[in-house]
Amino acid sequence: MGCKIDNLSMEETLQTIEGFIASGEPHQHVVVNVDKLVKAQKDPALRQIINDCALINVDGMPVVWASRLLGKPLKERVAGVDLFESLMRRSAEKGWRVYLLGAKEDIVSRVRDIYANKYPGLVFAGYRNGYWKPDEEGAIVQQIAEAKADLLFVAISSPKKEQFLGAYQATMKIPFAMGVGGTFDVAAGKVKRAPVWMQKVGLEWFYRFLQEPRRMFRRYFIEDMAFFGLLLKEWRKQSS
Repeated sequence: MGCKIDNLSMEETLQTIEGFIASGEPHQHVVVNVDKLVKAQKDPALRQIINDCALINVDGMPVVWASRLLGKPLKERVAGVDLFESLMRRSAEKGWRVYLLGAKEDIVSRVRDIYANKYPGLVFAGYRNGYWKPDEEGAIVQQIAEAKADLLFVAISSPKKEQFLGAYQATMKIPFAMGVGGTFDVAAGKVKRAPVWMQKVGLEWFYRFLQEPRRMFRRYFIEDMAFFGLLLKEWRKQSS
């Protein structure tokens, strides 16, 4: 559907990221799900940002199922929230410096406190909420660059987080920068994550919809329906 995806397991992903951090060079990560594939079809600039990322994981069981239907099966879903948790734990073990950017002030500060208590060895290079005016952006980028973090987690909506990292990663020079969407809300306990059985059968999106129906209805039941048309188009290509 026009987007590259690295066919990696969770453990292979973590090993790749460890290599990025050891190199000290800037790398951008992105996860691809149904919503992002649909947005990328309408936004060539977003699709280019995705395809230019050093690491692209699949986060969404419908995309995994689509890969199998199209004869290019992906190993597994590497959910952004699970990858975030694994990286916070590994950062504490290895002394990596973490920067949190995004969400409301009370949420991001709570996430910082939760993980400081959960992993006593975890070092925070800094944190900041995700609300700023356009003329403040340059100063924020400079602050992050000066913090010398090893990992940057950006919890703002798509495609803003991909655009932000695509524009500024070369300046910030973070070895591993990852957009995490609503992960801070989950980590802080504001939003509940779906039960494991719902995650496994691809219904995590529906659980999210039940918690925020007004906010998520248009995305899931109108915009993302275009995914089925994209899948049919790809299937016809393979069959012809």
